[in-house]
Amino acid sequence: MAVSVVRVRHLVRKELKQLLRDPRSRPILFVLPLVQLVLFGYAVNTDVRHIRTAALDHDGTSASRELLEAFAASGYFDIVERPQRPSDIVRSLDRGRVMLGIEIPVGFARDLDAGRGVSIQLLVDGSDSNTATVAGGYALGVVTAFTIQRSGEAGAASRGLVLDARAWFNPSFESRMYNVPAVIGALLMLICLLLTSFSVVREREIGTLDQLRVSPITSTELILGKTIPVMWVGVLDLALITVIATTWFSVPLRGSLVVLAAGGFLFILCGLSIGLLISTVSRTQQEAFLTMYMVFLPALIFSGFFFPIESMPSIFQWISYANPMRYFLEIVRALFLKGAGLAELYPQFAVLAAMAVTGIGLAIRRFERSVA
Repeated sequence: MAVSVVRVRHLVRKELKQLLRDPRSRPILFVLPLVQLVLFGYAVNTDVRHIRTAALDHDGTSASRELLEAFAASGYFDIVERPQRPSDIVRSLDRGRVMLGIEIPVGFARDLDAGRGVSIQLLVDGSDSNTATVAGGYALGVVTAFTIQRSGEAGAASRGLVLDARAWFNPSFESRMYNVPAVIGALLMLICLLLTSFSVVREREIGTLDQLRVSPITSTELILGKTIPVMWVGVLDLALITVIATTWFSVPLRGSLVVLAAGGFLFILCGLSIGLLISTVSRTQQEAFLTMYMVFLPALIFSGFFFPIESMPSIFQWISYANPMRYFLEIVRALFLKGAGLAELYPQFAVLAAMAVTGIGLAIRRFERSVA
């Protein structure tokens, strides 16, 4: 049976009115994505600043004081304690008053001016391994920069190897440049699942599904009527989130806006198809809600949002290939950070297109079986 454009248009109008009429739905459609973007943009942040530091200076020279001033001026370290003994640093670490301890030995300035190796002890609270690793890297960077500066001022030739390291795409190593684009994918998936996973099951609970079954509307027309309004909402949310990411968080969009819109459109279709499948297999809205979160949380974990997929066990890496969020995060991160184009991202686009077509087809078949 051919799809009737008139019937689909009436269904779309009905769904839009139903979405926008409910005062509880409007904040979910437009306010919730922006609030979550701001929260995720600030909360999901692996940058470490204002590390509480204890500094023990055995040397007491101008050079040692300059080193401690370099730590404070970096913005990463706050020297909050000046202990007198090494045991005081250990006690402060044990009690959680500081996270980093610096101990400068006697003869620091003399050995530095003579070009001899200088050993500075760093004690780091390793209870938070990620923060400890980042703090240790920051401390090493401050010490290395200070040593190179002192060697240059003294006119001494460096006997060691100076590593001139440069980072492409994110030179300042700001985590928001990497995390905020990924938040776009997480929010779009959440919105699509929220709006579609209840659509069919709600009709079944309130009894209108039986009325639709005896009407001339086909399963394809009903699925299109449920999908198109939410797709428009998803595209609008994509535009709003992108504007906030580029203006509020100053994340540059180096790639094409058209490519981003195309990738977002395919990803939204994937999310809608998953939500529709959930709605067709659920009998109640509570069951649909629980199923939605059982799908959303693993999709978030296996997308590379929190952890690199390459560091996961092989079986989970294979599972991630069935996750559309994985491919969309690769697209948005490449577009925002690298300025990649369709020529570099066509494999991800092809997979998303195949998933979208397959998912919509499965949703239509499942709905036909559920109402048969």
